[in-house]
Amino acid sequence: MNLHEYLLDKIKTLHEGPWEHRASRPEIERWLDNFTGKIFTEAEERLHALHLLSVFTYFGDRELRVLLRAMFRDLYKYPIVEQIRQELGDSTDEVAIATRFGQELNATRFVGIGNPAESGTHLLYYFRQENYLHRARFIHTHEIFKGRVMTGSPEFEDPGVRHYVFIDDFCGSGTQAKQYSSKVVDAIHDAAGTASLDVTSSYYVLAATETGLAEVRSTTSFDNVDAVFELDDTHKAFEPESRYYPTELTAVDRPTGRAIAEFYGGSLVQSHPLGYKNGQLLLGFHHNVPDNSLPVFWFNEPSSSWVPIFRRYPKVGG
Repeated sequence: MNLHEYLLDKIKTLHEGPWEHRASRPEIERWLDNFTGKIFTEAEERLHALHLLSVFTYFGDRELRVLLRAMFRDLYKYPIVEQIRQELGDSTDEVAIATRFGQELNATRFVGIGNPAESGTHLLYYFRQENYLHRARFIHTHEIFKGRVMTGSPEFEDPGVRHYVFIDDFCGSGTQAKQYSSKVVDAIHDAAGTASLDVTSSYYVLAATETGLAEVRSTTSFDNVDAVFELDDTHKAFEPESRYYPTELTAVDRPTGRAIAEFYGGSLVQSHPLGYKNGQLLLGFHHNVPDNSLPVFWFNEPSSSWVPIFRRYPKVGG
């Protein structure tokens, strides 16, 4: 079996399993038809494209729900329980710990990043289901303060809330979290200071780049910033340390793969041929694909003849 057929078989297994039937053989062939030999031979381009597709990380509905359970357990609950134990003198009294944790949970509100139509808010429904949480623990951004304007001297709608947890699916460059912090989280801390309240804010994401998390931690007023799945530079497709081009792989190579992705990606998204802010990611979710991933996977514009393999649903005005 040649490498081309081997990769197709590998992708077939992914298609029938974690990829939720998102890449059938006909869909793959239509996607491969985008690569027409404009920079290397058609066969070379399609082989390199198939290799990149075969190492694409896709979080389906089942994996998404597992991540949401891990987010609540590992990022939210366990740190609080550990703090409670310490405050109780390293107690192992499960009843006392559960009572205190219940009090902390009652004083927490979970908020989606972005407006109600965006992915952060969309995830809250599944987050609530998977962690058996009461719907009263979830609010929209406009419910944090009295009135709808977060300027001047904002006042909390519920002064009993002591912890706001902001949830999102992905943090690539940290841009959205920075914008959100300046509009909302700064106002939370201003209101807490004015009312002499001890209020904390957390930013939790399902997946994030190391650089994105570092940017959010250093430039925003979130008290806690963390991710369930953290991506280092080995997850960038064409960096020297890339995990996707092992030394024993000789039929496809990193420089050629980059040249192909950059050439075709540049014809699709001129400013970011390898993904937003040079993301170079091979990553997608059940509900969408981050624009930090290679555009050759997701580009989907009515004015273009490009056929994506994983569609991205961009934010649009209107």
